[in-house]
Amino acid sequence: MKTSSLWIIATVCLTAATPAAQARSAYDGSWDLVFVTQRGACDPSYNFTVNISDGIVTHPNLVKFRGYVARFGSVRASVTVHEKFASGTGRLTATTGGGRWSGHTGSERCTGYWTAQRN
Repeated sequence: MKTSSLWIIATVCLTAATPAAQARSAYDGSWDLVFVTQRGACDPSYNFTVNISDGIVTHPNLVKFRGYVARFGSVRASVTVHEKFASGTGRLTATTGGGRWSGHTGSERCTGYWTAQRN
């Protein structure tokens, strides 16, 4: 009885000491985004591609870009480029997504929607 208890304890200790595998998000990968302005004097549309890794949304050329995808697909992101700022929320599925955004260019306020397509 003591031997089996020691094996169980040793197994638990070794399992706890093993480094966890890198967390992965079901939404990881490359996504094409389209932002459409519905109100305001912002550009009529914006297109660019982002990468999602472990639920973190990044863009290689946008330093002031922050985004996060939660476990069940809800998205929050914001970006600042010179005098332009936008933030948005929405939801991703396995291959598509969409939501709303708002922001400004200079003093002009803008709003619209966005769509996403997995590459």
